[in-house]
Amino acid sequence: MYSVDTAPADPPAASVPITLKAVTTSVNNADFLAHTAPLNRRWFDRFVVVTAPEDQATQRVCKAWNIECVVTDVFRSHWGEFRKGKGVNRGLASLGIGPQDWLVHLDADIILPGSFRHSLEVAQLDPHMVYGVDRIEFKSYQQFQTWYGKPTPLRDNMFIDVSHVDGARIGTRVAFDHHSGYVPIGFFQLWNAASGVHSYPEGHQNAGREDTLFAAQWPRAKRGFIPEIMVYHLESEDAPMAVNWKKRVTKPFAIG
Repeated sequence: MYSVDTAPADPPAASVPITLKAVTTSVNNADFLAHTAPLNRRWFDRFVVVTAPEDQATQRVCKAWNIECVVTDVFRSHWGEFRKGKGVNRGLASLGIGPQDWLVHLDADIILPGSFRHSLEVAQLDPHMVYGVDRIEFKSYQQFQTWYGKPTPLRDNMFIDVSHVDGARIGTRVAFDHHSGYVPIGFFQLWNAASGVHSYPEGHQNAGREDTLFAAQWPRAKRGFIPEIMVYHLESEDAPMAVNWKKRVTKPFAIG
């Protein structure tokens, strides 16, 4: 019988290379995107940002970081709407989706952790499932900068520790009885093209429902959760959930 000190290490899990592509919509969220997109793009084989013609700030961020940008008026943001599903579909159509590609829908205010791609490649993901994750919420620019200036890993070997983010809390998960429970919502959704799902629901005038309808296309047994991954959610103030679903109303993500 081995003691703890002399036991041989477990063999590392087999890493399975994957093709990973992502779409992010950004309309009047360039202040978040400027922090998130340069960090997120490295994990993907293709990364596309979709924005509106009038959102010059988002287009400028993409140009500065050489990020592929799709400019379209399908959001109808000029009319005070935010038809997110249509924007997501424009992004998906531009990705050149292969039959075994893993796809991610990712909000503009989300930063992926440093262990993101490794965690996916060792997780033995089921291509017939849709997956969600948890989010660590930063409630101000100052709180984010305090962590970002002196970061520590979310995952250290076998331990996953959220206590390294002082004062931050874990965001709410969503479950609907009429959808049989847990639904991975739109800040992060991962699925495989082999599922046959290559597009997002359309028809709503804000971002409050299409992501739920998207995930609910999978039966409850096929809606998975990846505990090894927690993303970082940037917020400019401690505002209620859904405040920006129709248009951006919270203050800029900046000092002060």
